[in-house]
Amino acid sequence: MWVLLRGGYPLRILLPLRGEWMGRRGLPRSLVPGSPRRRYRKEALPALEVPVLPVTATEIRQYLRAHGISFQDGHSCLRAPSPFVKALQLKDQTGATASFSLFIDKTTGRFLCMTSLAEGSWEDFQASVEGRGDGAREGVLLGEAPEAEDSEEVQRIWDRAIPLWELPEPEEAQLARVMFGLTKVTDDTLRRFSVRYLRPARSLVFPWLSPGGLGLRGLKLLSAEVQGDEVHYKETTIPRPGVYHNLFGLPLISRRDVEVVLTGRELDSLALNQSTGLPTLALPRGTACLPPALLPYLEQFRRIVLWLGDDLRSWEAAKLFARKLNPKRCSLLREEVLGELSNVEQAAGIRWSRFPDLNRLLKGHRKGELTVFTGPTGSGKTTFISEYALDLCTQGVNTLWGSFEISNVRLARVMLTQFAVGRLEEQLDKYDEWADRFEDLPLYFMTFHGQQSIRTVIDTMQHAVYVYDICHVVIDNLQFMMGHEQLSTDRIAAQDYIVGAFRKFATDNSCHVTLVIHPRKEDDDKELQTASIFGSAKASQEADNVLILQDRKLVTGPGKRYLQVSKNRFDGDVGVFPLEFNKSSLTFSIPPKSKARLKKVKDDNGLVTKKPSSGKKGAVPQNSKTCLGQAHHPYQPDPSKPSR
Repeated sequence: MWVLLRGGYPLRILLPLRGEWMGRRGLPRSLVPGSPRRRYRKEALPALEVPVLPVTATEIRQYLRAHGISFQDGHSCLRAPSPFVKALQLKDQTGATASFSLFIDKTTGRFLCMTSLAEGSWEDFQASVEGRGDGAREGVLLGEAPEAEDSEEVQRIWDRAIPLWELPEPEEAQLARVMFGLTKVTDDTLRRFSVRYLRPARSLVFPWLSPGGLGLRGLKLLSAEVQGDEVHYKETTIPRPGVYHNLFGLPLISRRDVEVVLTGRELDSLALNQSTGLPTLALPRGTACLPPALLPYLEQFRRIVLWLGDDLRSWEAAKLFARKLNPKRCSLLREEVLGELSNVEQAAGIRWSRFPDLNRLLKGHRKGELTVFTGPTGSGKTTFISEYALDLCTQGVNTLWGSFEISNVRLARVMLTQFAVGRLEEQLDKYDEWADRFEDLPLYFMTFHGQQSIRTVIDTMQHAVYVYDICHVVIDNLQFMMGHEQLSTDRIAAQDYIVGAFRKFATDNSCHVTLVIHPRKEDDDKELQTASIFGSAKASQEADNVLILQDRKLVTGPGKRYLQVSKNRFDGDVGVFPLEFNKSSLTFSIPPKSKARLKKVKDDNGLVTKKPSSGKKGAVPQNSKTCLGQAHHPYQPDPSKPSR
């Protein structure tokens, strides 16, 4: 999902919606209608030249009062009569106004009309109220309807899927129940939730039903594969994950329900509903994101239990979601997570899969930290940091890029090449395959370029954290964002202020910020140090981690690059390790045949650190351990009751 953000609002998809190259991933080719082809969609929204200012809940209330619009204050939304519904529809038999069907998000101002399904930005709502356009009538504000090909595919799959209890072979039905952990889930529960089984793909099918359960808007398919002694699960959604906003189980919720359990998986929702009798809803993207578009459907509940998992990432996601939902009505699972929180390796964060030596030094990528990255001009800072961020993004870390020096198109091309580990220009037949997979990554871009106000950038970042649950922000680079109009003394003071603003943002929003800063002018024969970072010492003081890309020039041939960790606030381990640039894939890696290894030397302060040197033990092993924050666990629902 490549969304460009300007002023904190999504504007356009970076690449057009692409067609299927060999059928939708994870599904048999026979289930995909039509011949392979590429589809294109015209841009619905123009690029705004002036960033849209954020709106506050106070400003929304003042505007509604000024225009005589009554409203009710909710947990995360304001409720008001909808201007997108005809007056007759808003009157009951006594002539009084019916229930308020318009929900306005207190944080972003975006609205949703439950009756007409009209939705839009706060500016769209103002234009409709003030008579500056009839967006609802023209269909501009209506929710995006599924594309024809998606609708046909959804219906075709749904028609071919059958209930588990209707499988002709009892052995096949029993095997499916065992594979998906449904041995204790009754047929009645599966029937109430409309769960089916697709035999050709050996997948469970979970429907996305329209409000009221009258129409079919999409599907999620869950397939299982046995690999050795483990069962691995794979999800496929139609439409794509970015617009798949299905609260599984919503048609079973009544207006009288005041308590609900939110789960990260559909199977957990089935088991909990059967064992506790409580209303349950499954989030469409698990712990990855809680789309604000779903908040209006959760307004009626006075208590929400977050049942997302027992690992550290699930615990962090629950806390993040509770901030959107209003923490006062949310209950988190504490006992189950207590053991995981005491696990030092879990607390170390997400581990890189491409840079095992970085794991040995930094231990992992943690929320709420500030990383400062520097290196000589032309050494490949942007190329390295794009792979560094891409590595985390492929592991489910929602990432926002602010590229102020190079265009987003150029950056996306570099990242796509790194993702495919090869130049797709030389294998165009595989472009659609890799582009489809890359589009599903939780990767977002700001549309800023060149000098920008720090307040505007921070507002955009905060909006992205709220809407897309961003966990990692990359700013490349600080000097281009600041511009060059200020005097040298003012620039240093301004840089200190900006670094402090990013530090505060990382802490307040529990979001990791990676900040690229150019170094001072140094002699080519000297290695960069922490003191080489441009500006005062504030950048290195505020940073939790300082990374330096060393580029040692050689007269006889290409230079050698090393990554130096010169500061690590988590546990103090610092050191350097070699990198090797692969021009065809634009990636960095440890030289596979190098005898370099981490060794203890003295750093600038005389302290013991690690440095690569020749040795007999060979290179550091390339294969890293599985990310502890995303450790695989069997897809088994837990039927025990949620803690109060």
